[in-house]
Amino acid sequence: MSRIAVAGATGTLGSRIRDRLSSGGHTVVPISRSAGVDLHTGEGLAEALSGVDVVVDASNAFPTDPSADLVGTLAGATRRLLEVAEEMGVERGVVVSISNVESPAFDHVPYYVAKREQEKIVAASGLRTSMVKTTQWHEFATNPAAVTLGSEEVLVQDWLIQPVAADAVAEVVADHALDRSTPARVELAGPEQIRLPTLTRRLLSVRQDDRPVRIVPPGLPALSDGVLLAPESAEIVGPTVAEWLEVYAGHRS
Repeated sequence: MSRIAVAGATGTLGSRIRDRLSSGGHTVVPISRSAGVDLHTGEGLAEALSGVDVVVDASNAFPTDPSADLVGTLAGATRRLLEVAEEMGVERGVVVSISNVESPAFDHVPYYVAKREQEKIVAASGLRTSMVKTTQWHEFATNPAAVTLGSEEVLVQDWLIQPVAADAVAEVVADHALDRSTPARVELAGPEQIRLPTLTRRLLSVRQDDRPVRIVPPGLPALSDGVLLAPESAEIVGPTVAEWLEVYAGHRS
């Protein structure tokens, strides 16, 4: 059995990775502020990585100060995690990123620029690391980055996406954490394209939430044109939207 550290272990994806590894009998070390580990300062990081075989980075270490440099903060957290992991003798790393962040359409979008910088840090790291890049998850249907849940209506930006279930991504990431022969990079996507307002509307229906969905244009027109769709090299995994919604409804009943 392996000892695996998961950065972002309380998040949407990280919690699923943690549960999948734990259910397989592996020891999971959570790396999060709630566990006493701070990726911004490095506090508790060496202790958490002591004796760890593999580190998984599924974190989104946003700055606590909204005026702080987003790119520098996110990139710095990844650099710190990998450097300390290497110092502590961790064998390998698995880092989660987003498909298509390299598109010129995102040259002036700080979050996507930050993801690019994180990928550069991974590529330059002395730690043997594999990267799992994914399209948006089905759970993005209510993400505040593009969805505003008002009391009377729900505003949804008109993105064209190819969502993949977070559970399916977690399975692949966990497999990469346990398999020494995994490739340096893999791209994941779900089996179908859908416009985000449609996905949100269908999820609200399953939740028996009758608030109307109002479509609004995205701040970046390319998001409506499909800049986030899966690249041709992507591996198609997980359920369709209808299948995911059926499972979601079952979990809520």
